[in-house]
Amino acid sequence: MAAPNDMSSDDKSAPVTDAWGIDDRFLDASGTLRTIAPEVLETIRERIGTPPDDRPPRPLVTRPGEPVPDGHAYLVLEDGSTREVADFFPADLPYGYHAMIGSAGRARRLILGPGRAHLPERRMWGWAAQVYAMRSARSWGMGDLEDLRRLARWSSRELGAGFVLVNPVQAVSPTTPQQSSPYYPASRRFLNPLYLAVENVPGAAAVPEVEHAAQAGRALNADPHLNRDEVWRLKLGALVQVWAIRRRDPCPDFEAWMRTSGPSLHEFATWCVLCEEFGPGWRSWPTPLRTPKSSAVTAFAAGHADRIEFYCWLQWLTQRQLKDASRGIALIQDMPIGVDPGGFDAWAWQELLAEDLSVGAPPDEFNTKGQDWGLPPFVPWRLVDAAYQPFIETVRASMTAGGGLRVDHVMGLFRLWWVPGGASPTDGAYVRYPSEDLLDIVALESWRAQALVVGEDLGTVEPGVREAMAERGILSYRLLWFESDEPASWPEQAMAAVTTHDLPTVAGLWTGSDLDEQRQLGMDPNEEGTTEIRDRLAAGAGLADDASVEDAVAGAYGLLAETPSLLLTVALDDVAGAADRPNIPGADGGRPNWSVPLPVDLAQLEHRPLVREVVEKVRAATDPPEPPAPA
Repeated sequence: MAAPNDMSSDDKSAPVTDAWGIDDRFLDASGTLRTIAPEVLETIRERIGTPPDDRPPRPLVTRPGEPVPDGHAYLVLEDGSTREVADFFPADLPYGYHAMIGSAGRARRLILGPGRAHLPERRMWGWAAQVYAMRSARSWGMGDLEDLRRLARWSSRELGAGFVLVNPVQAVSPTTPQQSSPYYPASRRFLNPLYLAVENVPGAAAVPEVEHAAQAGRALNADPHLNRDEVWRLKLGALVQVWAIRRRDPCPDFEAWMRTSGPSLHEFATWCVLCEEFGPGWRSWPTPLRTPKSSAVTAFAAGHADRIEFYCWLQWLTQRQLKDASRGIALIQDMPIGVDPGGFDAWAWQELLAEDLSVGAPPDEFNTKGQDWGLPPFVPWRLVDAAYQPFIETVRASMTAGGGLRVDHVMGLFRLWWVPGGASPTDGAYVRYPSEDLLDIVALESWRAQALVVGEDLGTVEPGVREAMAERGILSYRLLWFESDEPASWPEQAMAAVTTHDLPTVAGLWTGSDLDEQRQLGMDPNEEGTTEIRDRLAAGAGLADDASVEDAVAGAYGLLAETPSLLLTVALDDVAGAADRPNIPGADGGRPNWSVPLPVDLAQLEHRPLVREVVEKVRAATDPPEPPAPA
């Protein structure tokens, strides 16, 4: 089934990968060799199962110049044309997803790509932004796609920013309570209409209920934390009223989009309505409705056609507003490592996922108990037998706005830490994936969308991962908080940043408030490691111990500007002076994770002197943007 890992066989620490793709041991973050308990291995083997004898032919993922299997093949290309190839795949063969019929007459999928992702032509700086957190005077209690558009326009036109890296904006269940974590989506293929700017929806100005909802929504801006449930109640109610009027006046653009969107859109919208009727977790629905292709689901859809079309319309609106926000700037979307087990993707692809297992991470210096993210993994051989289609759709959907893609936990394309249901994260094991194929598919989709790709390679990274990424033009992700080397020595092929959403902001680190919050939450913070990071910042930036937060922020980004990395990323939280980070892993029940707004609104941010000071540093270190083309 799975090929053994590529570590040298004479390396005593090298794991042995069994026929199910499971490693029998691993090196932990401290370099200690850990052996997986036999009962854990057996549990995971049972969940993976044994492939049937009549499996479909494995897809061939290859590149021009590579040999043709058996020396000759007949191809049916994506556009329907046909072609014969011999010996080697020719250079003029179009990249894409084709059918290949070999000498035995059996068809298999041919995935032909460039083997390298798209790269930007210049060094750029840009923001890392939590969209929900950047409120403005017109927001309905949380940041939306109009706020993102405003940030992007201002940053690109006045500050010379080249990109905005945003939190995942994928769909969650249209019910309450609303899922707050962007990394726990119901689907990675569809968008979250909670981010819609309702007043920008065509026809909204003519609906009195929209203005009433807007007033109530703007009043939520006074709340210290986001109230997603109330925001969704207001937006959904207003959008239903707009739809009631718009549906009487057919929209050609929407109808054309519907015709080209494929069956998955209708299936997703059907799932949304099923959630409204029976709750967000499909496993608790009436048994006949738990299978998407069942006659019961077909009958349900026929009886709820208008509501299903309404949810299709919400997707159309959200996609349009997201693309409008990205106009003139590279919008880098974030692709989570997995999906909610009760959500749409898990419902649609349930036969491909491992039952009663989730992915996470073994213990490390920052999470001594390990992590269980509650996300079900794809069974590797089942993903292969599906010709990688779920993975292709997921990657493609994450590039809807062009610009770029950040792959969360990119090591998951190589191996994932599987945790059996009910077990501690310490009692898991690594399961291998066909990384060469998955990386080449990412590169192909990147080439098609002309979108750059960043692989989040933080934490324990096994040998060969970064080399495989570099070979394909996938950028590494380097953090000032994690790197002990001088910034000038960081790799060029990387996105460089000071911190992330899961780590202390500069203000939180510098003042000690982040450590204080962890203690108040009853957690066991890594005080020694945090102190070391603060000391490195002080030494590198020449900061006195009593320096102000503003000086610490400017100093941190002055150091970042010394890196030769292709992308320099400024956290919006840092220039806004935020002390609270967006998320403290493991503290979900004790703090409002993913619900902390910036301490200033967008208008205040645009006039904040610290913003200009930091931007001057990173802008001077990157290439100037190209002048706009003449009208």
